[in-house]
Amino acid sequence: MTAILPPTALILVAVMNNHRDLEIARLLGWYRIPLRSAPKVVAVDYLAFYQTGAFELDKWCIQYVAPVRGHELTTRGELLRDETEHPRSHEEYYKLQIGSLVELPRPIPARTWRRITFFYTTGEYLLKAESINDLVVRDDERQLLWQALRERACQAQQYSAESLPLPDIDPLLLTAILGLKDTL
Repeated sequence: MTAILPPTALILVAVMNNHRDLEIARLLGWYRIPLRSAPKVVAVDYLAFYQTGAFELDKWCIQYVAPVRGHELTTRGELLRDETEHPRSHEEYYKLQIGSLVELPRPIPARTWRRITFFYTTGEYLLKAESINDLVVRDDERQLLWQALRERACQAQQYSAESLPLPDIDPLLLTAILGLKDTL
């Protein structure tokens, strides 16, 4: 576990409400967060999934982590195309692209029921945690965590499409692929 989860990793503990969302994360490689309730910074290294009571025997614990590969802003309707009539289908959501889910060697339990939204921790805290309470970063280390999150947020805002290299594709091939006519 330590090889794939460095101690300095920034981790967002996120709520996993149901089995469907876990299967979306596992099979499709993404997790959604409503913009209106999202944490301030989503540009983190890993997500750790806190499983709610819907998971019955595996409830109230963190059992899986996944590396974050990127994120984008979209709508719920675009994410869940089978729910176009959902009342929140036009609301904005972060779509966090994630790598493979990794099962922790031992789940991190809450011991008692906890209402958890989102909070940040580090790889070091996650690797040492015996319970959810052990994930809370305190004192001087909390300042370092917030500084790292601020830096990450600034880096995420510096992204621009202009800085990406243009693909070296023959314009005729690109026209054929995109189905464009008379544009050259």
